[in-house]
Amino acid sequence: MDKRNTPYLSRSARYELSEDIGRNHSEAPTLGDVISARLGRRSLMRGTLAATAIGALTPPAALLTAGAAKAAVGSFGFKEIEAGVDEDHHVAEGYSADVLIRWGDPVVAGAPAFDPEAQTADAQEMQFGYNNDFVGYVPLPRGSATPDHGLLVVNHEYTNAELMFPGLADAEGNYEIDALTREQVEIEMAAHGLSVVEVRRGTDGKWSVVPDSTYNRRITARSTRMRISGPAAGHPRLQTNADPTGTTVIGTFNNCAGGITPWGTILTAEENFHGYFRGELTEDMPEYRNYKRLGVGAGEYAWANYHVRFDLAKEPNEPNRFGWMVEVNPYDPNSTPVKRTALGRFKHEGAGMIVNADGRLVAYMGDDERFDYLYKYVSKGRVDLQNPEANASILDDGTLYVARFEESGKVTWLPLVHGEGPLTAENGFESQADVLIETRRAADLLKATPMDRPEEVEPNPRTGKVYVMLTNNTRRSADQVDGPNPRAENAFGHIIEITPDNGDHAAETSGWEVLVKCGDPSDPAHGALWNPAVSENGWFGSPDNCAIDNQGRLWITTDGNNYAYSGRTDGVWAMETEGELRGTSKLFYRVPVGAEMCGPAFTPDDETLFVAVQHPADGGEEWPEFGRPSTYDDPSTRWPDFDPNMPVRPSVVAITKNGGGVIGS
Repeated sequence: MDKRNTPYLSRSARYELSEDIGRNHSEAPTLGDVISARLGRRSLMRGTLAATAIGALTPPAALLTAGAAKAAVGSFGFKEIEAGVDEDHHVAEGYSADVLIRWGDPVVAGAPAFDPEAQTADAQEMQFGYNNDFVGYVPLPRGSATPDHGLLVVNHEYTNAELMFPGLADAEGNYEIDALTREQVEIEMAAHGLSVVEVRRGTDGKWSVVPDSTYNRRITARSTRMRISGPAAGHPRLQTNADPTGTTVIGTFNNCAGGITPWGTILTAEENFHGYFRGELTEDMPEYRNYKRLGVGAGEYAWANYHVRFDLAKEPNEPNRFGWMVEVNPYDPNSTPVKRTALGRFKHEGAGMIVNADGRLVAYMGDDERFDYLYKYVSKGRVDLQNPEANASILDDGTLYVARFEESGKVTWLPLVHGEGPLTAENGFESQADVLIETRRAADLLKATPMDRPEEVEPNPRTGKVYVMLTNNTRRSADQVDGPNPRAENAFGHIIEITPDNGDHAAETSGWEVLVKCGDPSDPAHGALWNPAVSENGWFGSPDNCAIDNQGRLWITTDGNNYAYSGRTDGVWAMETEGELRGTSKLFYRVPVGAEMCGPAFTPDDETLFVAVQHPADGGEEWPEFGRPSTYDDPSTRWPDFDPNMPVRPSVVAITKNGGGVIGS
């Protein structure tokens, strides 16, 4: 059913529905058009693919009989857990999953103990934020490969007010956004952003946060001053009453995934920034076309009630200061985060980076909305691994490309450069700054391929392959089906593997193929594509984040692989990408009811996997065992404390093998 007007929807559910619309009106062939043209639409429209079509998507080794595939030996030796849903989390036999840090836990020195009944914004500024997403581990000291002492950098994407504040929502989960008080809004702003925490592994193999560490830091939407750099810095479209220079901004928010640069800094992604601003879009507004393409003005938060910068009528340029990648130096708690405009402005999911053979940095990025695009950035300068400070301008001077997928199995990377092709003054682009501020519209004009929600993109440094998580797209119609987006009403998503030509990530062409089409392979209606060896627990839907461990193995976390679609929760799956079991995955860890699985991040020795459990208890009405909306006072789970005096709390979990050893072996 259409839930858009259902009053008890949580904020995350409303965001999901708003993104289900899709704001790309480009007439370029979609990824589904390309796949269907490549393989033949008739074979794709059947519930399962013909062997010839599968052969075009996967290596012949994947076409084993089920018996032969099951006899093959894979790279993951753990015993798979059973998919399902309940109030707790679960990990594979022989492993421990320990909660490391939770919403409200102290971060900086002097932080008060968490008191959810009397929370203040000043306290939240010093405590671990809400809805942890990206997790990055960087070792101490800087430049080492220390596996048991380092810094965790964690994004805090957004807040669920109905689960944070006592008495806000009624028994049916209803609450008015404008009912939030100024203090509650300030708490929300302080709960956004990032946390940096020093962590150690003890002799018992358990991890803990180092209290009062000088490295520990909160970066928030409420108070952290940031610098804007690159081609758009200082542009009139970024200037406001508070910042007439267009070079500084307070805060970052809706930070989704991210990435670790080769020199040890963090890139954190501003994703669904559009929902924080309020105001009516009218065609006479200078930024009307820009903001409409991004959905700005929806006003899912009450921040504009107390801060004029979120009111479009009072600060019409403020949204142009968000939607960027932000570089943070976790080793210097006094450093100023920098918004790197050369990487483009859109709903960034993250940045998967690799040093190309010629020494240049390449960063792959997805724009997380239905029918939006896949990008990569190629630096002009070369990375200096011996001198981190020498890389200060690497992310300010380079070329941003957007992907067009061809029927032949080729990806063409189209440069987003002012003055080239349609990116001229005649189309509203007076400079490179305009191209970057309106990256989406520039990509539209280049006729890039609209994708099924491109989320995390991760290059494998061992093989050179690049993996693209395409989460889902239930709005894709049958006549929009194409090669890289092969299903209409794609509720389960799929994964694409890109092979750079001659191993050159900076090249303007690559090859592509579909690794798996997600969903239940036993149900022909799903149109899923897996290796025959995948078990009833091994399939999943809605791939979101991913990680390549230090052995070159692919791990995938999901967002939306929940009971409403699959009768199971989100989790971590280990995915085979080579050999006879290519296209097989195994369930390693699953989250409690209502949660999304985020992270993941490995230590250099692969003996710890850090994951982030986001928004546990959300969407309780869809779980038959609970059957009603979750609220602060009545959540579907009280994970991780299971204390009646504590609310449900998003948390980071450290997974280790009992007795030590490589994760997944």
